[in-house]
Amino acid sequence: MPELRAVLEAILLVTDEPVPATTLAQVAERPTAEVEQVLQELVEDYASSGRGFELRLVAGGWRLYTRPECAPYVERFVVDGQQARLTQAALETLSVIAYRQPVTRARVSAVRGVNVDGVVRTLLARGLIAEAGQDPDSAGTLYRTTPLFLERLGLQSLDELPALAPLLPELSELDDAST
Repeated sequence: MPELRAVLEAILLVTDEPVPATTLAQVAERPTAEVEQVLQELVEDYASSGRGFELRLVAGGWRLYTRPECAPYVERFVVDGQQARLTQAALETLSVIAYRQPVTRARVSAVRGVNVDGVVRTLLARGLIAEAGQDPDSAGTLYRTTPLFLERLGLQSLDELPALAPLLPELSELDDAST
């Protein structure tokens, strides 16, 4: 069985939101007081060893963060890695999702007239769209844009999208055409 320290580091490495000490204690099957003590030791160890990350208690939970003095380098790495442009197919698919969300892959394919499975996977991987439940009629997965989509376009909300939606066919027309 791994040390508690290793278990906590492994969990904190994969989380994308702060995790309460009580949750960490439950998962590690150890007393909360012991977990909190090890977390404090990790905070001190990371700070004293000059690591590129630090452990913080925020919003009632623990999470690893980049040290502030390393942030410009991380930002450069992330931004440079995101410079790859979207293909025309990806832009068209993203537009349909943005204007018709939540929308199924089948409806996006109907609007575009081509299969969009690969493009949707790419948009999901880039974090520009996300699953938004299931369509009650078809049981197909619904997709919507994400806050990252708004951020990349410099928008505060979807209300700021240009008025292109009236140019797209109505969903009822697409349903009629596919039957």
